[in-house]
This record gives sequence, C-alpha cells and structure tokens, in this order.
Amino acid sequence: MTDTLDKPQDKPQINGKTVQEYIDERPTWPDGTMLPTTPMTAMQFRIWALACAGKFFEGMVVFMTGVALPLIAIQFHLTAADKGFVTAASLAGILVGATVLGGLADTYGRKRMFIVEMIIFAVFLVALTFAPNFITLVICLFGAGIALGCDYPTAHMVISESIATSMRGRLVLSAFAFQAVGAFFGTALGFGILYANPDVGAWRMMYAAAIVPAILVVFGRLYVTESPHWLIAKGRTAEGEKATTQLLKRTPQYPKSVSLGHLADQAKAKAAEGHGSYLSLFKKRNRRATILASVPWFLQDLGVYGIGIFTPTILGAVIGKESKSHALSDTIHNDILGAKGSAMMDVLFVLGVIVAIFLVDRVGRIKLQIWGFIGCAVGLLLAGLSVHPDGTNTMWLLFLGFTLFYFMVNFGPNAMTYLLAGEVFPTEVRGKGAGFAASFAKVGAVLTAFLFPILLKSIGTSALLWGLVVCFVAGAAVTYLFRIETAGVNLEDVGKITAD
Repeated sequence: MTDTLDKPQDKPQINGKTVQEYIDERPTWPDGTMLPTTPMTAMQFRIWALACAGKFFEGMVVFMTGVALPLIAIQFHLTAADKGFVTAASLAGILVGATVLGGLADTYGRKRMFIVEMIIFAVFLVALTFAPNFITLVICLFGAGIALGCDYPTAHMVISESIATSMRGRLVLSAFAFQAVGAFFGTALGFGILYANPDVGAWRMMYAAAIVPAILVVFGRLYVTESPHWLIAKGRTAEGEKATTQLLKRTPQYPKSVSLGHLADQAKAKAAEGHGSYLSLFKKRNRRATILASVPWFLQDLGVYGIGIFTPTILGAVIGKESKSHALSDTIHNDILGAKGSAMMDVLFVLGVIVAIFLVDRVGRIKLQIWGFIGCAVGLLLAGLSVHPDGTNTMWLLFLGFTLFYFMVNFGPNAMTYLLAGEVFPTEVRGKGAGFAASFAKVGAVLTAFLFPILLKSIGTSALLWGLVVCFVAGAAVTYLFRIETAGVNLEDVGKITAD
C-alpha cells in the first residue's frame, strides 16, 4: 500500500469484523476504485516463504532416496524387503507425524508446531548422515518423516489462516510447488554428487546437503506470528487482536486497531459443543469433508510415491546396462542414467503445479482434481502398454506415459488433495482433519513404497502399472461423489458448506 492510496484508517471503524474480514480488506484509489487484490504484508510473505521450505525439504529427502537407494543397498547389503523398509521409513514417519504432531497444532498452536517440526527434522537429518548401519538408517528416516508429516497440516494452516481469501489457493499451491522443486533438486543433486564422486558412500553427502538450510529455517520460524484464527478459536481474544495487527503491519498502517472481542462467546460455544476432537471428524457435520480429504489422497499416494521414488530405478533398468554381475560400477552407471531421466520427469512435476496455480482459483479445486486423476490414469496406461511380454520396451511410449503422468499428477490430485484437506474443515479441527487426511494418505504411500520393489520383481512393471490405473480412476470417482468446492470461500464459512 502506498501513500497515493486513500488511507483506510481515515474511514470510520466498522464494528463486528472477523479475523478473515480484516485480512480480506482491500485499499482503494482516491476515485473509489478498489485494488484487484489485497497487497501482502512482509509478515505474510515471511510465513509463506518459511512454509515453502518445509515442502522443499520433503520433496528433496523423499525423492532423493530413489537416487541414494542403490548405493545404500550395496553398502548395507540390503534385500528387496530391506529396500522396502528404507523407502517406506520416511513415509511411515509422515503418517505418524501428520496425525500425532499435526493434530497438536489445534491444541498448542500453529506456530509452536511449525518450529518444533523443523527442529526434529534437523536433528534426525544430522543423525541420518552418519548412520552406521541399516537399523539406524531406517530409524533416522522415520524420525525425519515424523517432522515432515507435521508440516503437512501446519504449513498449510499458517498460510491459509493468514492470507486473503482471493489468493489463498494460489499461495498454498505455490508453497506446495516447492515439494516438486525439492524433488527435482534432490534428484539433480544426487546425480551431481554421484557424477563428481562415484563412490558407494556418496549417499551421505546427499542428505548432509540439507542440514544447514534446515537450521536456518528453524531460526526463521521463531519470528512469525501465531495464527489469529486459532487464537480466536481458543477464546484468546486479546492475543488474537495483537496477532492480527502484527500480521497486517504495513505502511501506512491499516488497521490501526483490531477489535475481535465480539467473537469470544462464539468460540466458547463451539468448544462446549465438542467440535475439537478427532471423533468429530466422523460425525455428520464433518464426515463428507473427511472422506473427500482422505480417500482420494490415499489413492493418489499409491501411485505418486511408488512411481516417484522408483522412477530412477525403473528408467535405470530400462535404459541402463544389462549386467548380471551387480558390480558397483554398473550400479552407479545405471543410477546416474536413472537420475537423469527422473530429473527430466521432475521438471514436468514442477510445470504441472505451476499451471494449477494459475487455474485453481478460476476453475476450482474439484475440476482440477478430477481432470488430474483421469490424466494420470491415461499416462500410466500408456506406460503399461510400453512394456511388452517378451521383455522389450517401446521407449517413446514409456516416456510419453511418464511425461503425462508427472504433469497431470501435480496439475491435479497431488496438489489439490493437499489444498482441499487444509480448507474443508472448520478452524477448531482443521489441524486434526488435515493431519488425519495426510496420515490416511500416507498409509497408501507406505504400502506402495514397501511393496513396490517386491511387486516389481514378482509381478512385473506392466501389471503394477495396470493396478495403479484403477486407483486413479477410483480417485476421480470419489472426488466427484463427495465434492466440496472451496474456491473463493471464506475459511470462517467453510463449516456451513461441509454441513450441507
């Protein structure tokens, strides 16, 4: 906001505003023309940037495991089942962290858990870098996953509860896009380290690269405001007024004062009704939202994490050297080739979410999710057709299928399931609802990550891809049947939609 605009503080104070109404207010030009969007404050931008970091680390660590896995397998002499434990460990941690820690954000606050999760992540990342054996490695990956799991609901909430309704979808998705950026960076970094240092211990350097950035993010998160929505839901009106003022600090300052005392009785009434427990997620008021947030996310995670983690392995096996000796040189050669191909696919992962950012508030969440599910199914169908019974492959069809899958998954279900899970629940259970949805989804991720290397060996690539096609078609159907469109809806009114 500049001095050339009418100063809103010169206008009479309107009593009875909610937190979101304060956040959504737009300044006007002297002739009365309203700005098309609400200008972001420095605090809002800081919150968004620090939330981006958490999604970046998730994409980096989880998908870099696909590049590190062949080297880890050699160093620790892993069986197919052991590989499953390695790839599933961080996802199992996300499953636990999203509900156990993410749900605590409804009790102890968004900011506190936003900080705690990153401290946990940094500690386990250091331990992971120096892991002396297979068991320690799995424990460290699980611990890092717990932190990343907490980030699912908290990162979404710290953004969505501090941002204007008109740009909520775009900003949450742009932060989520950093998962794809992290996936690309992690794969590319893995390739670069392998290329410069083709040694079996190179995987340690891959994980070590994230330690210093994670520590810096911890310090950054100490200096953000608590969610005023959460403070008001807890009846802490004075703190909510202060947090809203800090969140909206700008030059010239507007509003000069925030009055939210009229919301205290409403918060106490909701608390007395018992809407803040996990059990309330399955009551009539929230049941539809719980199904929409959880089931499609579970179905898409079956494919996203299986294909995403093992793309380097699949591509390396298809385009690499055929060798029965399992020599270290051949493993590293194939791993480098697979990492190259996977990095190319991750570019499409990023492009998909960029397109979604531009469309999400115009087209709506539900349409993009349904179109994305269908597009993913077609992509995997093409990839499945590229693998022939005699062991040969139609290379162009394989890459076409993977290309379509990687673009459509972030254009639709991977981005939209995350966005919807943090929007469809009322404030008092938003952390628990989003956390439960993320945990339920990660059951699918853990299953596919653990079983993928086993099934890949026992039933083959083609049969595995056919099964995932069915999952994505089912995801589109469930989304349509339980649809709740939240585009342009004030978060304070979301309970009225889910109850209909």
